[in-house]
Amino acid sequence: MTEIGMALSNPLRGPRTPGAVGVPLPGVDVQIVLNNATNTTIVEGNHKETRVRAGLEGKEGELLVRGPSVFKEYWNKPQETRESFTDGGWFKTGDTAVYKDGVYWIMGRSSIDIIKSGGYKISALDVERHLLAHPDIADVAVIGAPDVTWGQKVIAVVQLRKGQSLTLPELKTWAREHMAPYIIPTGLVLVEEMPRNQMGKVNKKDLLRHFFP
Repeated sequence: MTEIGMALSNPLRGPRTPGAVGVPLPGVDVQIVLNNATNTTIVEGNHKETRVRAGLEGKEGELLVRGPSVFKEYWNKPQETRESFTDGGWFKTGDTAVYKDGVYWIMGRSSIDIIKSGGYKISALDVERHLLAHPDIADVAVIGAPDVTWGQKVIAVVQLRKGQSLTLPELKTWAREHMAPYIIPTGLVLVEEMPRNQMGKVNKKDLLRHFFP
């Protein structure tokens, strides 16, 4: 992200874990903290070592970053700058992350990519990675739509490959063989082309407002 530059990376040489963001680069310190009253530290590490708090192995939390590559402040936005840093100088990325199998994983933006459905915390990015393996899907964005029963429901906004068709029952049948039951989409929206902004990114908040006003 712009505010921190490069912070974590898979190694240039050596084993790489698909889907993971690797480990901190030299000079970069990272933390994963719980979003609780005391902001309990789950993980703290650098390029040499990572320490995990006993009893919190595999727990998700917000990724914090500190180091020379982190920006100093938002221009003419002192309040936003103060809210973006801890008292110890850690930048709050707004990303939900987890440390497992010796590497860090970004589960998504805490504000939009973490879907809370039926007591589960579901990573939209994880669902997207699975769905992109479907032979008829060219592009996909997963969003959490409001639901009175489950809190949120998993919706797949899908751009199909040319000449293909797909229904929700067909998608669910395929997904049962490839995905955990609780992350299978319960809604399907087909689009001719995935809407992206000038930076080439999908604005999921816009998708939510458009399809679930």
